[in-house]
Amino acid sequence: MNIETREITLEPADNQRLLSLCGPFDDNLKQLERRLGLEINRRDNHFKLAGRALVVAAAENILKDLYVDTAPVRGQTQDILPENIHLAIKESGVLEQTADSVPNFGKAINIQTRRGVIKPRTPNQAQYIANIFGHDITFGIGPAGTGKTYLAVAAAVDALEKQEIRRILLTRPAVEAGEKLGFLPGDLSQKVDPYLRPLYDALFEMLGFERVEKLIERNVIEVAPLAYMRGRTLNDAFIILDESQNTTIEQMKMFLTRIGFNSKAVITGDITQIDLPRNAKSGLKHAIEVLSEVKELSFNFFHSEDVVRHPVVARIVTAYEAWEEADQQRRAERAEERKREAQAPAQEN
Repeated sequence: MNIETREITLEPADNQRLLSLCGPFDDNLKQLERRLGLEINRRDNHFKLAGRALVVAAAENILKDLYVDTAPVRGQTQDILPENIHLAIKESGVLEQTADSVPNFGKAINIQTRRGVIKPRTPNQAQYIANIFGHDITFGIGPAGTGKTYLAVAAAVDALEKQEIRRILLTRPAVEAGEKLGFLPGDLSQKVDPYLRPLYDALFEMLGFERVEKLIERNVIEVAPLAYMRGRTLNDAFIILDESQNTTIEQMKMFLTRIGFNSKAVITGDITQIDLPRNAKSGLKHAIEVLSEVKELSFNFFHSEDVVRHPVVARIVTAYEAWEEADQQRRAERAEERKREAQAPAQEN
């Protein structure tokens, strides 16, 4: 599924109204991004939206309607609070339309492994699998528990079993707080193993521990940190780049240009959990902006509705989202209170 980019300009340009629309620290825009699964970039009153066509169209209408709501009443700009964003999304019906608009590939696209058949459980997962089969490079973007990595590993195992590829390569950027690879004990594989444990767990479940160990010994399954990919050309391989939100722009470009003949690549990540330094832009977010017009690639956006782990996980995600929305509302209320306090002395004078 290719993504669409759209640029809009909100008129008239008014910094106070734009501040009200975007919220403190752009919290309102972040809420839209998280709930709808799209990317929003802003410069002054110019907005660039990137995501599925249906979602982009809905986000454009929501932003325009809410900007109208910020129009001053008796000289006072109207505030847009988190609950206004929530209600606007609900009224748009875009989440229901998104689910209904994805074809039901559940029966047609299943992945057969030695341990059983793996089936997509949501429309977005079905589309994701279809895109992996139909594209050489596929992006899976969304929160934890939505099956991005698990389904990518399943597709890799399926391709290996059918002898469509000769090897599977697992990689991810080693970005963790307070630790560097060089300080960890063991050889290269042992240093990177803790970072790639989710990928290993999926492989063990699908192929069994002993077979995975044998394939690793024969280099049919290869593990490497992203930094070691430079200079290589990967042919006849299925490459999975996990936690790609922690790549830099240069690392993402380097990885994407490693893809050789008869190879597939799946890039997974969650743009809401970036561990890079504050002054470094995520290579995943940059790729969404730069590669949106490349038809040979597919971008797949997951939301909390696609969480398929233990049922409590979905409730945990929902609880965190509710807390974040309430926290945004509290911050907005504090900002409004500070604004009133700052205006009070001026009125007295």
